[in-house]
Amino acid sequence: MRPWLLFTNIRYLLAAIAIICQIIVTPAAANTAEITTPLTDESKSFGVFPVGLNVGKRNVNPSILIRGQENGSQAINFANWLLPYDAVISALKLNVTTLPDGQLEVRSPGIVTRINPQKLRTDSELGLVFSIQDLQTLFGVAATFDINEYAIVLEIPWLNQSSGELTQTETAIQLQGLPHIAPANFNIATIEQKVNASGTATTSASYRGDVVAVGSAFGGSWFIRTDQPNLQNQQTWNIAEAQFLRQTNLADYFIGSQPTFWQNQGTGDYWGFTYIQRQGFVPPQFFGGGFSDPRQRLQAAAVGRTISGKTEPGTLVRLVQGLGDRVIAEILVDSSGIYRFENIKSDNQFLGNNYRVLLYPQGRLTAQPEIREATFSIVPGQLPAGASALVVSGGLRREFSENPSFLGNFSEFRGGIAQRWGLSESLTVGLGGVYDESARALAELFWRSGDLPLQVAVSALTGNKWDINADIRYDPFPNLNAVFTSDRFSSRFNLDWRVSSNFSLFTNTSTRDATFGGVQINFSGKDAFTFARVSLDTENRWRWNLLQRLGKLELTQRGNEIGTLSELIYKLSANSWVDSGNSLLLSYETLNQNRADNLLVLGWRYRSPQRVIDGNYLWEFQLGYGIGSQATGLIATLSTTVLPGLQLRGRYQGVSVNSDQATFSVDLVSSLGLQKGFTPGDRRSQYFRTQGGLLIQPFFDRNNNGKRDQGEEFYTKNPESLLVINNRSIKSFQPDIRSDRILVRMPTGIYRLELDPAGFPPDWQATVDALAVDVVAGSYTPVMVSLIRSYTRLGVITDAQGNVVAGARVEAIQPNQLNRRFSVTNGAGVYYLEGLQKGQYILQINGKSAGSLQLEESSEPFQELNLQQPSS
Repeated sequence: MRPWLLFTNIRYLLAAIAIICQIIVTPAAANTAEITTPLTDESKSFGVFPVGLNVGKRNVNPSILIRGQENGSQAINFANWLLPYDAVISALKLNVTTLPDGQLEVRSPGIVTRINPQKLRTDSELGLVFSIQDLQTLFGVAATFDINEYAIVLEIPWLNQSSGELTQTETAIQLQGLPHIAPANFNIATIEQKVNASGTATTSASYRGDVVAVGSAFGGSWFIRTDQPNLQNQQTWNIAEAQFLRQTNLADYFIGSQPTFWQNQGTGDYWGFTYIQRQGFVPPQFFGGGFSDPRQRLQAAAVGRTISGKTEPGTLVRLVQGLGDRVIAEILVDSSGIYRFENIKSDNQFLGNNYRVLLYPQGRLTAQPEIREATFSIVPGQLPAGASALVVSGGLRREFSENPSFLGNFSEFRGGIAQRWGLSESLTVGLGGVYDESARALAELFWRSGDLPLQVAVSALTGNKWDINADIRYDPFPNLNAVFTSDRFSSRFNLDWRVSSNFSLFTNTSTRDATFGGVQINFSGKDAFTFARVSLDTENRWRWNLLQRLGKLELTQRGNEIGTLSELIYKLSANSWVDSGNSLLLSYETLNQNRADNLLVLGWRYRSPQRVIDGNYLWEFQLGYGIGSQATGLIATLSTTVLPGLQLRGRYQGVSVNSDQATFSVDLVSSLGLQKGFTPGDRRSQYFRTQGGLLIQPFFDRNNNGKRDQGEEFYTKNPESLLVINNRSIKSFQPDIRSDRILVRMPTGIYRLELDPAGFPPDWQATVDALAVDVVAGSYTPVMVSLIRSYTRLGVITDAQGNVVAGARVEAIQPNQLNRRFSVTNGAGVYYLEGLQKGQYILQINGKSAGSLQLEESSEPFQELNLQQPSS
């Protein structure tokens, strides 16, 4: 055997010992009976030794202890080799459940079956085990032994299948016992200033602005926006919004400016206090954060439904969402032949869900499944059965007079109280009363038929003139839907018929406008795409919208009775489906108000391939020349975010479709972060109103004091390998990675932040494995991650005669910190101690002193240290 392979096996053995010391026996394993099949003569001579475990070409476990035998070139009686139960379950990603009848239900991405515990055996040293033959018989998994890699290679038949691939149930997030990090009671997260300067060739420039500040306080967010109609005259400035918002799954608190939970009956805005209490449901979490409406918080994020049916016993029934492969739930049908999925969530963020039921005969996922549709939707505002929501609100109307003040004028009390109840899976009702100019009663009804494709949402506010809002939808067929909506302004009826995947008909009628109807078509190919929508109303008014892409050409056209706009773009970049790079533009615009005007523009545009975190291009230029009915002139625009925290947009237009006046406009947006120093912001301050985030700062703690001192560098390389949030790589959260911090925006809640050793810089380690971090709206929660030196010592243990000592326990102990590392020598007397921190250690062999070890900043990270066993 090669020397490096010997050393690798030594490492595997020591690592395996450490793993075995931490094995937790599950109830399913404890209740499993021992197999009674006798061993063959060859297998009686098997020994226990470490090997690697591979799935295909990928190593999934560097070292497991197995029982078997090899002669240096090949495995002996390989079919009877024994592998630890836990190692097999982990490698094959099996989910094992002990059923009431004592059988084990085994679910994997490739098969779902039940096995008799009597088919398993228990090894005196390895515990519960599978044989190589068991893997083939029970799961259809073939195995080979690679002597060069010194690893067992499992060939999993379902590994690369894309169809019917089982999405594992999301692992529960364990927070108990972790160090807890909470944000400060008060934070100022960011300040943002917007300035606009505009003018014409004959008028002086006008300046207006907008200042936003946001932060967190007492578990919620605070937000202030100041409107500056005349930036140069502070007397015109006023507070446009000021709000404190605290939202949890159970209750919400709105203080300050806010919408009313009922339909506003007067002018001005509403300032006051609103309290919402929920029972039995969680409100929807809208992507991106930002503005929050109390009415959105009175509806459920998901409402449970029941999907059931009949099929042959032994059929594996899977419920998947949409046209994807994500498995929501699955059932192995018993002798009753009935499958039932209960409390399947219909997401209120998208107001509808399409599910498919896949039926696999005899539980074989390689078979072609029977597909049954299971489509249902919910009504906006609907609650689960048994759930309820209470809202109480009171405040004042605010208006600005001719001589506006900074805060405005407050008058006229408004308020109300209402409650919703989920009476059944299909019906939610609400009752309440409000005072808005006069006393009014409020009634609400949200209903979804269990048999008919009909849903109804109606709210009514009584008074001198009733205010009734209705949304009634009827979908008799998957390709035909009718919608009736009504409010105090008008009533509308829409009918859409999707004749085919590329052709649709629609019509709309309204009490305030003419009735219209039209067609919509869309086609797509390899290098072409067409979308067109045309309508004609009863007053002979045409309206249309066209988008046509053909290779590098793109034509956009839209028009109505007032005017038209046509734009032709030729992209000079190699990829015709991206908007970056150079493009040539030709546009023609007409306007038919009082007179017929037109403008033809020929130009060039450049957009940089790079974008910043808020989606804006790093650079964007556009230069053109316009020829119109009013005049001719130059047209130019510039936009850049090249300076961190700043966005500059400028536009000069020498001519427009209806004017010969030259105009200009300049917008400057500056954003400043105030947490952990002054840093450039990302111009997304509004998001902090309902969201928070993490501000993670890994650093090299060279003096091991647990805090960052001057001169200690930050480490933000490869965060996708270093940081895991709630069992997901930080990459999935789209972090903003900077030289001194990693910023992650996320909804409020408590998150598990893990430090993956795979991302540690060489010869460094973290002082903790995981943290529980509380994220509140309004700001980032700062998390300092201390990285300290990691040392490894290995060597050979000998006795007084120079003979190697096998099975000796070698320990390195830090007396003051009660920190210890241990290793057990293998047959060659080799020990391996890793993860040692800086400090003074006492070395012991089998409990007896064997000297000391001093590790300092200057010590070698990896070093050989041979020891002699103390005499008895």
